[in-house]
Amino acid sequence: MVRTVPGASGVRPLVLDGGLATRLESYGADLRGGLWSARLLADGPELVRRAHRDYFEAGADVAISAGYQASIPALEARGHSRREAAGLLARSVELARAERDAFGSGLVAAGVGPYGAALADGSEYTGDYDLDEDGLYAWHRERWRVLAGAGADLMACETIPSLPEARALGRLLAEVPGPRAWISFSCRDGEHLNDGTPLSRAVAELAPLHAAGRLVAAGVNCTAPRHVPSLVRTVAAAGLPAVAYPNSGESWDASLGRWTGVGDPEGFGRAAVSWYEAGAVLVGGCCRTGPEHVRSVRARLDAHLGRGAGRRP
Repeated sequence: MVRTVPGASGVRPLVLDGGLATRLESYGADLRGGLWSARLLADGPELVRRAHRDYFEAGADVAISAGYQASIPALEARGHSRREAAGLLARSVELARAERDAFGSGLVAAGVGPYGAALADGSEYTGDYDLDEDGLYAWHRERWRVLAGAGADLMACETIPSLPEARALGRLLAEVPGPRAWISFSCRDGEHLNDGTPLSRAVAELAPLHAAGRLVAAGVNCTAPRHVPSLVRTVAAAGLPAVAYPNSGESWDASLGRWTGVGDPEGFGRAAVSWYEAGAVLVGGCCRTGPEHVRSVRARLDAHLGRGAGRRP
């Protein structure tokens, strides 16, 4: 049975999955190159399904499909025809749906990454783009239409670094028939998007989409966990349900070419309870989180809500 998405705080939160690429790399998959995990839509779809299965078995209610770094132009640049590229985008949703159906319950969110992810130049963490809002709207439009028609329960607009890109995606959400969505920002601190826009301003602009029934939540992902409580409170203060799925707590050291610090799954699960208490109704993990983090989030939230160790209410 597929659950509905909560529309207000105070309801049972849904647990999102963890980092898809993190899990794929744990199998030994080589994700180098501009397509990152989306390369496996063509080269290793069985691994993508396996990752979704691992997260459902760990307690996730929602699987985010492998569309984050996929786009029509990026797939064409790697030798796929336009028709094949669209088919691979749709396949990202189909793989997650197939694993959800095999598992027996859950929701599938079509992963919609930012323009900067397709550029693979790091601009997804700054919002310093060569396109304005209209250009971003046009760039996202074809991919959005494919994913909106692929049979997902939701659209997961994630790691959005700037207000112009959020506006562009909001326009598509309002105009294109299809599933509802969440919009999740990458943030530099406890108050601002990566482009410097106050989160309070961004969510105020998104509020009409929530009132119209198109936006189920707004919030933050791919951000340090320490910033999440204040960011979630900002979303809740605007009257919107929040989504929160930060990184593990580790940091990427570009000079060393590796992650540093410690990502403690148990601590991550404890922190997730505070995100829920602050107003998050969709809670999970992003980079460097795996099934062990999801399992901890599931157990801690269930215990907090008085449901014991079981996954289901």
